[in-house]
Amino acid sequence: MSDGLVLLQLHEPGETPAPHEQEAGAAVGIDLGTTNSVVALSFDSEVEVLRGADGRALIPSVVHYRDDGSVEVGSRAREAILETPDHVVSSIKRLMGRGIEDVKALAGTLPYTVEPNPEAGPEGGMVRLRIAGRVMTPVEISADILRAIKARAEEALSGRHVSRAVITVPAYFDDAARTATKDAARLADIEVLRLVNEPTAAALAYGLDNSVEGLYAVYDLGGGTFDISILKMEKGVFQVKATGGDAVLGGDDIDHAVAEHFLATRSAGLGKETISAGEAKQALMAARVAKECLTARDSGEWMIEVDGKPSRHTLDRVTLEALAEPFVGRTIDICRNVVEDAGIEIDAIKGVVLVGGSTRMPLVRRRVAEFFGSEPLSDINPDEVVAVGAALQAEALTRGSDTLLLDVTPLSLGIETMGGIVEKVIPRNTPIPVAMAQEFTTYQDGQTAMSIHVVQGEREMVDQNRSLARFVLRGIPPMAAGAARIRVTFQVDADGLLTVSAKELTTEVEQQVAVKPSYGLSDDEMANMLRASMENARDDMAQRLRAEAVVEAKRSVLAVNSALSVDADLLSDDERQGIDAALKRVDEACAGSDRDAVNAAVEQLEAATKSFAEKRMDRGIRQALAGVSVDRLDDALGGDD
Repeated sequence: MSDGLVLLQLHEPGETPAPHEQEAGAAVGIDLGTTNSVVALSFDSEVEVLRGADGRALIPSVVHYRDDGSVEVGSRAREAILETPDHVVSSIKRLMGRGIEDVKALAGTLPYTVEPNPEAGPEGGMVRLRIAGRVMTPVEISADILRAIKARAEEALSGRHVSRAVITVPAYFDDAARTATKDAARLADIEVLRLVNEPTAAALAYGLDNSVEGLYAVYDLGGGTFDISILKMEKGVFQVKATGGDAVLGGDDIDHAVAEHFLATRSAGLGKETISAGEAKQALMAARVAKECLTARDSGEWMIEVDGKPSRHTLDRVTLEALAEPFVGRTIDICRNVVEDAGIEIDAIKGVVLVGGSTRMPLVRRRVAEFFGSEPLSDINPDEVVAVGAALQAEALTRGSDTLLLDVTPLSLGIETMGGIVEKVIPRNTPIPVAMAQEFTTYQDGQTAMSIHVVQGEREMVDQNRSLARFVLRGIPPMAAGAARIRVTFQVDADGLLTVSAKELTTEVEQQVAVKPSYGLSDDEMANMLRASMENARDDMAQRLRAEAVVEAKRSVLAVNSALSVDADLLSDDERQGIDAALKRVDEACAGSDRDAVNAAVEQLEAATKSFAEKRMDRGIRQALAGVSVDRLDDALGGDD
């Protein structure tokens, strides 16, 4: 296809685009990456990656805020890091959907400072960064990147307006990060047609929806993160079976290993013990160039010069691969875990799609081929493949398509019930869009409101998961405990965004909340949560069972105390003392950690109150029959005259 993009001018003789199409503007696909971003456009299923005046497709996801108030995005912004690092922001994607508490540990290593927000709640609210005298959020910074991407697209399309896009996100971006991405697009005046998971977009780029069926793996190794997903393609339906990854594993780690190798030889040659910051930066730049060169060459020589002291460093591919092997090996271990999580055998996977610039390394391609037993698909540029898939989906959404994308919820969604227990409503790896509902009831007599606490995670107890939102359902009619019927519905749309509603079925009273926290989970936190859920499954279940036993025990105590307040006069002193002692044993057991002790105490309470329950039943029958004639009673029982 030509660089002039003449395909955009193709129409039948005498025809012009429909007015509504002209007004709506072009719909593009955007890979909003941590290190680099790419934009592409599809027309009649033919995709053109939109390039800048320099012919490059990659737009570095780096923003330079100048003192004069102007904003610069891309290659020139990246060059400014060496001179004014406090004016430059990079890797902002890692902060999307995160709160102040989430990034405090990172603040010391970033070229900007975290700004406190006095108006935020106890969790600290959305991250605010101080850059070049400005206070900005990751959403605003990402919006600046998206504006630059939009400008790139409009320039490549000869000024045609670009207003709509499919934007890709990591497969296990949580609800907050997805919401932040959509907010950034809105600030950049871009309508998000859909958020698509990156591995799904890569699969679309290979046309797997049209030509093949079965299981495919998408191996995505970028500069800062690694992601592996298993997708099932069947009759145009894409379903993610399992996904996993590591948010702190990527090509940058290999660069650092090579840089340390260079610096060790430099220090030995110069007789130095300490390394300056300038030497570290130069070594890292040389390492990146060396890694890229050794993709096609067997060996080479590179120079590091700082403070007038040069040093020459040779590196061959064998040494590079020895330095890179620990990191590549970790990706293979993660692949093995995800295949097991999907419940499949490796030989069931028909092909592997490579995504990310780091997959160009021969070592990576060789190890992937060895593990999956087949040569990976790599005929599309791994830096551009995600944007190509996003562009195809953008065309499908604006012009129609038979393809159905079924991404999944990365973590389970549920609500808090009595005792701090999590009741999962939507399990993780559930295909989206989806709506699921469960019915709950009241805990106390006369309860007229219920607090709904929405949580995300795999553990059994609320305090082990991430809180997403809280709201209160009011107007419940006063009834006996357990009589009210409250249906809680979770709806996750195609973008992975959650809405929760609660309805009391007797009165039709309903409350609804669009879950939009100002912070969320980082990728590594999500991976850690999944890992923790498996490692602690037995202990978590024991804790949940104990909590459930405590809830039931307290419910029994509440019922006994309620009965005593009405009919205590039926008891002798010895009987009352026995019940009081049993109640005390239940309280003491609930304060401990032994579930069996709680259950035993409840059984003792039931035994101690058995006679009391019988006496209450007798009194109730006598009161019901008071003043009723024998004839009426006989009629009620169906007797003959």
